[in-house]
Amino acid sequence: MATTDKVKVAFELVPNWEKCPDGEEYQHRDVADVACDSQDRVYLHTRNGDRVMVYEEDGTFIKKWGDGVFGRAHGIAIHEDIVYCTDDRDSCIRVFDLDGNFQWMLGEPGVKSDTGYGFRGKPEIHHNEFIERIAGPFNTCCNVAVARNGDIFVADGYGNARIHHFDAEGTLLNSWGDIGTGPGQFHLPHGIALDNDENVIVCDRENDRIQIFTREGELLHIWTDIRRPTDVTVDKDGLIYVSELWRPLEAGQGSFVHGYADHDLPGRMTVFYPDGTIAARWGDSSEERAKPGNFIAPHGLAVDSKGNLYVAEVCCSFGGGFKRMPMEDTLDHQIQKFRRVR
Repeated sequence: MATTDKVKVAFELVPNWEKCPDGEEYQHRDVADVACDSQDRVYLHTRNGDRVMVYEEDGTFIKKWGDGVFGRAHGIAIHEDIVYCTDDRDSCIRVFDLDGNFQWMLGEPGVKSDTGYGFRGKPEIHHNEFIERIAGPFNTCCNVAVARNGDIFVADGYGNARIHHFDAEGTLLNSWGDIGTGPGQFHLPHGIALDNDENVIVCDRENDRIQIFTREGELLHIWTDIRRPTDVTVDKDGLIYVSELWRPLEAGQGSFVHGYADHDLPGRMTVFYPDGTIAARWGDSSEERAKPGNFIAPHGLAVDSKGNLYVAEVCCSFGGGFKRMPMEDTLDHQIQKFRRVR
């Protein structure tokens, strides 16, 4: 889909990858996020129902776990075969082994820090503007990233505007960020990852940018050739993958930096070289957003050890649920696999 004079970066769609079993107890609509373990098995954090579903690399179903546990699935990360599941509705991160056995938790389900966040009618730009002040962990947290030493970084985004840094035992070490559009400020820190130098990459979603920090929270870089970034992941070569959410032309879907667009801005995928230049970009079609290989509402990412890319989408709620498109056009678009072309 794209080549450059650095290295070739191109992907091809693997059609109809997920082989979901029949039966209501296996069905889902949105896939909020995706992660891979050390054996390249694929873990989907799904909604309706809210559970984890596990697949072989070829899409063969293995097992499911977590039914009745989650308030609302949002993020999933796997580090050294430990699974970190972020629940935005419960404002906590639950930690499991690969078989779904609960290990421990960051936060307390249903207990939210005091940021003054709450819906107050129609927002001028986006409901993230209803945050009144920053606070500690958590208020409707989004995603986690885990460092090589086990330290945990949390994007605390919907109801807060902070990044929180914990040690491997869950002790809070540091927090940074504030509300706004200035350097180091956020409007919905949503996705988070560590690059191969262990700098912290943050998807500053409603400011349409990526911000990159040291582990101590010192701002290093801001990338602005990006649209509504939802998730970020980094492969072993240092390539940085970013999913970009559809920004429809309607109230409450504006950008705090750019305001309201004068045309539909569809979802897409972008791969960056470590220096921030674009290695590949595809999707970006309003007319064919539901076509396989394009995107409706990309929300989560994973890259396995072979360079295969998985893109999770919340297309049923974001597309069909809000009547932005026919629901039937979203039902086979929840998870897509792309094979790296070498």
